Amino acid sequence: MDEIILYANNNVVMRREDLIHPFISGNKYRKLKYNLQKAKALNKNTLLTFGGAYSNHIAATAYAGKSYGFNTIGIIRGEELKDKVESNPTLKFAKSCGMQFKFVTREAYRSKLENDFIENLKLEFGDFYLVPEGGTNQLAVKGCEEILNIDDEGFDFICCCVGTGGTISGLINASKSHQKILGFPALKGDFIREDIRKFAKKENWDLITDYHFGGYGKIKPELITFINDFKRKYNIPLDPVYTGKMMYGIFDLIEKQFFPKDSKILAIHTGGLQGIDGMNIKLKQKGWSQIE
Repeated sequence: MDEIILYANNNVVMRREDLIHPFISGNKYRKLKYNLQKAKALNKNTLLTFGGAYSNHIAATAYAGKSYGFNTIGIIRGEELKDKVESNPTLKFAKSCGMQFKFVTREAYRSKLENDFIENLKLEFGDFYLVPEGGTNQLAVKGCEEILNIDDEGFDFICCCVGTGGTISGLINASKSHQKILGFPALKGDFIREDIRKFAKKENWDLITDYHFGGYGKIKPELITFINDFKRKYNIPLDPVYTGKMMYGIFDLIEKQFFPKDSKILAIHTGGLQGIDGMNIKLKQKGWSQIE
């Protein structure tokens, strides 16, 4: 993947996982890789997964299904979205890739891991290969372990954004003992630690929980300004839900001298750029500046 030095005096390097694929980019490619192989091995012809209105995972799964010969079904959080598919960039794209939708209430969506919920889906749709929300399972973590390579041993800190915990778990497992893995959650709260511990095999990690900007899918004007300034300076687009928040956090921590002098930092760009269009719709409604 392409890499670019961002902060020469602090040795910050960005790994552009977003350039892996135009539609199955970044960590979504990594998470789906071995799940698609297993689905093929099990002779499954349908993928079923879960996501919200602007889910990177929904978009990536829909395109992967189209590309590799799977039918796809998306269980979408929010019944009110049923009549808004054509005005929602993510869902419209997924539909164009052939994904079939089932819209459920937020209350019902919270039951997505329960056996009764899954069994009812099987009665409705028939046999399918289940890909968890965000794509995170043991096979996804295996894929994310491949983000790092032998040439990365010189980095002291490896930073990534955190959604469902699969990407950081892979990075932790692939890291060396002298390295510290820092995760920047897009969600409010610290509950994701327990999910990470289910997959992570080492203890050389921590979460930086001060840069969620109000929670998942939330944004503030200073983040928009940062993302746009970043793109002008480095010619790298950042998504506003994940990588934008992480990079804001890294730069802020550098200013606060959080990192020891001469630390070498690797920041992982996990993609998610398809979400910019959806976020700009929200920003326009608020009368705020758009993300370039």
